[in-house]
Amino acid sequence: MSIHVRYFAAAATAAGVQEETVELPAGASFDDLTRQLATKGAELERVLARCSFLYDGVAVRDRSHRPESGSVVDVLPPFAGG
Repeated sequence: MSIHVRYFAAAATAAGVQEETVELPAGASFDDLTRQLATKGAELERVLARCSFLYDGVAVRDRSHRPESGSVVDVLPPFAGG
């Protein structure tokens, strides 16, 4: 299945891209997705450990959830602000 992944801020820097399409086996979970993304490098793996994820605009609370093919996942690192 194809998942469109959009990276923001430090996640985009660590991934080296702002967005990409990731292929996962049918039935894969968000945990499977993050494990696959982490194989792109140690820096991205470190950033992903602190990130929040949106699935088609809705916050992911349960990483065992299985996204559907064609969905959009946003990778959001913690943001500083004031």
